[in-house]
Amino acid sequence: MIVPTTLDWSSIDTVLLDMDGTLLDLHFDSFFWLEHLPVRYADIHKMDAKEAQAWLHERLMKEQGTLNWYCLDYWSQELNVDIVALKTEIADRIAFRPYVQNFLEKVKAAGLRSVIVTNAHRGSLSLKLEKTDLAERVDSIVCSHDFGLPKEDLSFWTKLQEVEPFDPQRTLLIDDSLSVLASAKEYGIRYLLAISQPDSQSPAREINEFGAVEHFNELKPEGAKDV
Repeated sequence: MIVPTTLDWSSIDTVLLDMDGTLLDLHFDSFFWLEHLPVRYADIHKMDAKEAQAWLHERLMKEQGTLNWYCLDYWSQELNVDIVALKTEIADRIAFRPYVQNFLEKVKAAGLRSVIVTNAHRGSLSLKLEKTDLAERVDSIVCSHDFGLPKEDLSFWTKLQEVEPFDPQRTLLIDDSLSVLASAKEYGIRYLLAISQPDSQSPAREINEFGAVEHFNELKPEGAKDV
């Protein structure tokens, strides 16, 4: 298992980075799906808020691990609400996780290629890029919806290599999803790190399957200048 402080940066060319819960605080998404959406859904459809919350939770969980789980078009149609518009109502909650900007600067200074690989729908991605300068801090952004496959699907990584060539043996993936990390491991990506506290308002998780970091100041890419 990787110990972050002893990660051999000299054997890494590419850093693949998840967005929500890795670079950005997952609290925005947690708050939206668990609190804001149920209240607004109840308002729009004239339902009791608690009943709406219980029904939405059950309905959402049926799609966990599929592309629909992440697809705002799907949920807008299924729930008969404009999910992007409702997300925009709380866009001020979009925020970087601690030390992310500094880490990305060090990755760039070390001469490594940085690529965001996200399951986020284009509607959510666009909103977050409007509210942050994330796009300017990485070399490329790849959205799984463009492939029609979530990162949990082994075939996603094959599709990714077609548009973003990388050597799995010289690649580091950092992601808060253990199922995504497991998929990447099966594909053959050598270096894998989890995020132990993706949501700033929730306690850190104990992770045994993969090496993990709580914050990005635990990672120090070799060759980087002090920034």
